[in-house]
Amino acid sequence: MAQRVAVIGAGPGGLISARWLLSQGFEPTVFEQAPILGGQWTGLRGISGVWPGMHTNTSRILTAFSDLAHGDERTFLPSDDVLAYLQRYAALFDVERRIRLSTKVTRIDRQGGQWVVEHGGDAEVFDKVVVASGRFRAPVLPEVPGLDTFTGSGGVATTFQFRGAERYRGRSVLVAGCAVSALEIASELAHSGAARVVVTQRRQRYVLPKFAAGVPSDHRIFTRYGTLAGEGLPPAEVDRQLREIVVEAGGSPEQYGAPDPGPSLFAAGVTLSQQYLPLVAEGRIAVRPWLRSVSGNEVAFGDGDTEPFDALVFGTGFALDIPFLSEDVARTLDVDAVHLDTDRHTFHPDLPGLAFVGMWDQSGGYFVPLELQARWIAYTWGGTIPAPDPSEQRGAIEAYRARRGMPQKTRMNLAALMFARAAGCEPDLDSWPELRRALLFGPLAPSCFRLGGPDALPGAADVFAREARAFGAIASNDMTPREQAYWSLLS
Repeated sequence: MAQRVAVIGAGPGGLISARWLLSQGFEPTVFEQAPILGGQWTGLRGISGVWPGMHTNTSRILTAFSDLAHGDERTFLPSDDVLAYLQRYAALFDVERRIRLSTKVTRIDRQGGQWVVEHGGDAEVFDKVVVASGRFRAPVLPEVPGLDTFTGSGGVATTFQFRGAERYRGRSVLVAGCAVSALEIASELAHSGAARVVVTQRRQRYVLPKFAAGVPSDHRIFTRYGTLAGEGLPPAEVDRQLREIVVEAGGSPEQYGAPDPGPSLFAAGVTLSQQYLPLVAEGRIAVRPWLRSVSGNEVAFGDGDTEPFDALVFGTGFALDIPFLSEDVARTLDVDAVHLDTDRHTFHPDLPGLAFVGMWDQSGGYFVPLELQARWIAYTWGGTIPAPDPSEQRGAIEAYRARRGMPQKTRMNLAALMFARAAGCEPDLDSWPELRRALLFGPLAPSCFRLGGPDALPGAADVFAREARAFGAIASNDMTPREQAYWSLLS
């Protein structure tokens, strides 16, 4: 009899997990608290931070799974198209009928060698559980003295609650944060009739346009070479190379009139946003130091200046929120608002039969690494690949714990290659000499992880070559002088 697996969440992570579990002979049941599948892409209040009219900041090719392409040829897709894609995917792989909608899981606990899942007053026993409930669903408001006294007519909200610029038309708005949601919302407000838009930030990040010189920026910076460089070169050299790529594509913020982020991209961070810096240069968005306090409708900034505002919008991150884990399980994982003790964000040796999908904080699109993580889980539980060694898992967890208190954001290419290696499907450069440049400096398209290993696909090489050439940057197998210079440092 096939083992039963409870999958918590019917967003991209839950759907791709169920698809690959099915391929390994498991019987997944997907629990979803919302009335429709899609997770963040539903746009439902309280469930999703996606607002009407929002477009992806990741390209079409990297916002897809390996066995279903988008029918749309636009580079950056509207959120409705992504939701429709997920619906098609669930139907194509027989996942749709296995989803229990409007079913909120309230507790997960272990019982002997099995797992008990409680929902709506009922309890069911499963052989295994995959938690794919989402990393970005509990927005955090920073502690700002007097914030609860704010009297502006537009109130205080988070970017997770933002549902369009209309309610802010004619108002002065302070947007707090420098991550993608804050910058995209500030840009939308400036374009949509807000009387004044000010961004307040703790530090200035580098800002990379979504599209530069005809190429999506996630094709430029989330490459396999970037992962190999991080493993084989001094951090300062990797920092220099990344900053060079970013500044060449979009300039440096101080050139637009924003603060200077400093010489280190690693220290400053980087955000994708197409319109933000040009709007700063035009004076339609002002940039201020971090807010120090609030009194009535007046906000005091770190430089001592004050300014009245009608509305405050905070894009200041999310807490890790997994409230349904039992006390015992949560204690074993040492869960807090930021950390979850797991081997490569997935397994814990003391919790066999439990896995997590998509619960790490990342820059860049999630679709590709989500699929690779789901394949790793399914292959491990299905016996396609050997299970991880418990002692190595404990070592990985100890290494993770040693980094607590340090920045936790992971670049998409690092996550993707980590999971691909674990799943046994990292493409071999020597096996594909005609694709060598594309595999190193081209996009980490999902098709490249079907070239070899378990579930290799006939025709994957043609698909990947076409996707690498889609925007003209990888039109031949001849490296550019800069690529040759970078590669020579590793070779």
